[in-house]
Amino acid sequence: MADRLAQFAACTVWVRVILLALLGAAAGLGQAPFDLWPATVLALGALFVIYPSSLTGRQAVLHVWAFGFGYFAFSLRWIVEPFLVDIARHGWMAPFALVLMGAGGALFWALAAWLASRLSPGRIGVLGLLLVGAEVLRSLILTGFPWALLGHVWVTTGLAQVAAFGGPHLLTLLTVICGLAVAGLARAERILGLVTLGLVVALSFVMRPGTVPQPTDDLPVVRLVQPNAPQHQKWDPAYSDIFLNRLLQRSGAGDVPDLIVWPETSIAYLLNHIEDDLTLLSDAARGTPLVFGIQRRDAQARAYNSLVVMGPGGQVQSLYDKRHLVPFGEYIPGARLLGQIGASGLARNLGTGFTPGTTPGPVQIPGVGPAVPLICYEGIFAEEIAYGDTRPRLLLLITNDAWFGQAAGPHQHLAQARLRAIEQGLPMVRVANTGISAMIDARGRITASLPLGVDGAVDAALPPVSPATTYSLWGDMPIIVLLLSLTFVAYFNGKRDSD
Repeated sequence: MADRLAQFAACTVWVRVILLALLGAAAGLGQAPFDLWPATVLALGALFVIYPSSLTGRQAVLHVWAFGFGYFAFSLRWIVEPFLVDIARHGWMAPFALVLMGAGGALFWALAAWLASRLSPGRIGVLGLLLVGAEVLRSLILTGFPWALLGHVWVTTGLAQVAAFGGPHLLTLLTVICGLAVAGLARAERILGLVTLGLVVALSFVMRPGTVPQPTDDLPVVRLVQPNAPQHQKWDPAYSDIFLNRLLQRSGAGDVPDLIVWPETSIAYLLNHIEDDLTLLSDAARGTPLVFGIQRRDAQARAYNSLVVMGPGGQVQSLYDKRHLVPFGEYIPGARLLGQIGASGLARNLGTGFTPGTTPGPVQIPGVGPAVPLICYEGIFAEEIAYGDTRPRLLLLITNDAWFGQAAGPHQHLAQARLRAIEQGLPMVRVANTGISAMIDARGRITASLPLGVDGAVDAALPPVSPATTYSLWGDMPIIVLLLSLTFVAYFNGKRDSD
């Protein structure tokens, strides 16, 4: 092992960067759709073995940044898909977007490496804990982007149930602990490494939720309707009525369910323009509550990305406006500020996009109960799901994953929806424009689904609610306190050993 590390250290800096970037990409295989969590654990273990061989703090930062770049560039490769919808106009931006996302995500890990090199040089335990802290920071700073967290690799395993106690960051801590255990196997702590990995594997088997129980007759039946409107056709006037007719036909067929759900922006018109025609939707729903996504404008001409709960007679019974918007996708950061300081021309050219909503929900669904509304991007923020003192009946996520293409993006978005259900102990109704639409129970199991690229509908019983989880009551605060405590302990132990 020492000889191999010496050979690695003897390589030129660019060779080391490339090798570590490839190792980081291998770590990304743990994310959906591959779900190869051992690849993530082994790659992290290799990073922790290599890290102490860095000759200087600057090298340590560069090594960890290169690993992070490979991880994020591979895991977030779907980011190129939106630029390929209109490839003639926007295709040239795709490689820049991928590089920027990879480099930007890696900066958080590089910050962890820099802090580790200042606090306790060469100690992999401190680096590991600071990497978890970096993932927490990445989830929160600059509106946050908690996509492809290291903890997401456990979604398809029994360890995913740990999210009910500590959310996604506790899962990330477990990932890092496993990586440190693998590093221990390659170093002097073989017994400790084997015991740690054995305990994690045992915990995974113990916490497996088992098979989905058979639904009972008293559970509401929800119809998930997926029109499969490709993004390049979705807003084309020649196709908008075709997709609307698909929704209407699928909604009005067969037995009458208790709730019908359509995806985000499923209607290609402003709500303001079709208020007199909502009876057409109500007739198709046959009196059943209908949830659909649509855009609207208020009296000040501000645009909103909205979710509507419609009752009999086309009456809008609840309205929710998306609160957490996508930077550069649904609004341009700073555009309004530019207008306020006098640069109105530049602000007008940039565009202000959508306005964030101010009402958190839940929305009331007649015959079903209160639902926590989530529109697309909002489903990735575990810490933002809130509903006050009254426990809701379900999480309700409508999305348009057509932007993500047919590869990794929709699968990773679905994986995060499964975690939200586990964290809150609530069933999740997830309806996507092009898929994957799914009914998810409170343990994160998929009970019914529609695959990618399919026009169809599926009726599924709404699973029961589980008791309130620790995470739903306390959020991220316990894991943040635990991380700070462990980091201080690791730091002072390292300082004592060096003295």
